[in-house]
Amino acid sequence: MDYSGQNTSWADIKRIDLVDYLATLGYEPVRVRNDDYWYLSPLRSERTASFKVNRRINCWYDHGMGKGGGLIDFAMEYEGCTIGELMQRLQGHLSIQPRNFGRLHAGKVSLKNTIHITQVVPLHSFALIEYLTQRRIPIQLANRYCQELQYTIRGKSYFGIGFRNDSGGYEIRNPYFKGGNSPKDITHISHDADTVDVFEGFMDFLSFQAIRQQTAAPLHDAVILNSLALFERARPFMERHEKICLFLDRDGAGMRCSRYAQSLSVRYRDESALYAGRKDLNEWLADFGHSTGHKLGLGRR
Repeated sequence: MDYSGQNTSWADIKRIDLVDYLATLGYEPVRVRNDDYWYLSPLRSERTASFKVNRRINCWYDHGMGKGGGLIDFAMEYEGCTIGELMQRLQGHLSIQPRNFGRLHAGKVSLKNTIHITQVVPLHSFALIEYLTQRRIPIQLANRYCQELQYTIRGKSYFGIGFRNDSGGYEIRNPYFKGGNSPKDITHISHDADTVDVFEGFMDFLSFQAIRQQTAAPLHDAVILNSLALFERARPFMERHEKICLFLDRDGAGMRCSRYAQSLSVRYRDESALYAGRKDLNEWLADFGHSTGHKLGLGRR
């Protein structure tokens, strides 16, 4: 069973259709007008769709950010990674049929999500367990919240770690792929606590739970946004709590979302200083945080 594409060039990657690529990440357009596909921005939180993909030229523009470009520009912004890392991560998307964009007619293409889940089983594959080990996630913890998915993209088979959202869709990860299927939604976990911890993705959530296991910290509620674009959807649940602790990525989009949240209420607290110098909590944990749980002060909130 294939894990990723091989022998890939930048020319191959540039020919990946942005609309299909966004579908593999779990994003569907809010409206379509001729060649223009409008989305709630995958790069930030918003209520009105202002992220446009022109499918004829295969380019995007985020009107709220004032930024745009081609697929590579978007993927680097979305993934927050280097050119070399991006090349590896996009391998898993190369089963999406490349297109000749000058001859594309938007009215003749399907909006159907290209990811089809064929099987959901407990985590067991050596490659996925090794991946979790490298990310410092205990397999017993991962088994509590995740499953192993078999899925296809345009008839080609893959497998990955699946994390279910509140609407029954899945976020999917393996060493070469970061995506999800529809419907896209948040994941909330309730323990009737006064504090809620907020994460962009499930790997950061699992990282925090791994750290918490090393402490005597009380159990909090949690929200995994699965995309910053879903921040507003998560607000009703978050704002039931006395304290809202934000563990968002320390990139431009994550920091903007944290500042926006803090402008809403003093209950929002940006906790990302914990992993300053790293993109996110999992990167910090994988690098050196696994032996420093006693420094976190998780039990003192």
